[in-house]
Amino acid sequence: MRGYLLAIFLSAVFLYYVLHCILWRTNDYGVTPMEMKQRNKIRSCLSKPAFASLLRYHQFHPFLCAANFKNTASFYGSDKFDLPYGMKASATHFRLALWKLPNCDIFDEFDNVPCKKCVVVGNGGILKNKTLGEKIDSYDVIIRMNNGPVLGHEEEVGRRTTFRLFYPESVFSDPNHNDPNTTVILTAFKPLDLKWLWELLTGGKISPNGFWKEPALNLIYKPYQIRILDPYITRMAAYELLHFPKVFPKNQERHLEMDFRSQKSINIKSCLANFEGKGQLLNVYFVNFQLLLS
Repeated sequence: MRGYLLAIFLSAVFLYYVLHCILWRTNDYGVTPMEMKQRNKIRSCLSKPAFASLLRYHQFHPFLCAANFKNTASFYGSDKFDLPYGMKASATHFRLALWKLPNCDIFDEFDNVPCKKCVVVGNGGILKNKTLGEKIDSYDVIIRMNNGPVLGHEEEVGRRTTFRLFYPESVFSDPNHNDPNTTVILTAFKPLDLKWLWELLTGGKISPNGFWKEPALNLIYKPYQIRILDPYITRMAAYELLHFPKVFPKNQERHLEMDFRSQKSINIKSCLANFEGKGQLLNVYFVNFQLLLS
């Protein structure tokens, strides 16, 4: 479970960077494939952000699309990695799940506001009584994780959610938590996660076998709200941000449940950073990143 939480947390952070790369048209690695350029129909900003040096990752579409997911996997090497880092041996599961999703766009087709401000909001109790809800809601893109509630905590965490990352064991099942304006993003860790989504979308029966806890047995979101995260993001989060080893010792199983005994906790505390450059003031508010691994 700790590995799952860490991976989805870092995926959210990496998604934050990806969105900025797209919005600011930042790409230090070369030309984006044509289909990615056509997919990212977002007006770019006229000047680079003050923190452009942080945006050193590929500009690419973060969500998989049914029409070209195999080409995307080949381009970024995801066809050479198993889940959660790629789709090797899982292409059929991806195809079935994506076939049921009518949309893979980042934003609504009518949403062409450039220079969006993004914020990632964690689920820790440190937000309680801070009354940051209004500040959080002032951002254009609000990224949340798992089943961290908004309902009943609006004063502390805000009301709006643009993107919510989840996996089968962490998604809301109570319809009261469904915001029709939210896009939910499946972060697949195993082929069973994709099968779970496909079964729910086709009215199949869900078996809890193979999950670390019982997954959601009903889906409160409509197909148009659902996306599947490109496993390339999970791979880069693990290798580039967390520095997971790319080659594990033979006596270790390659998965995310690693031994963190030497590292009791990771605390990325609340911080407010104001960046000013080229006549623009850009607020980047990283709220309450706290992950306990003890």
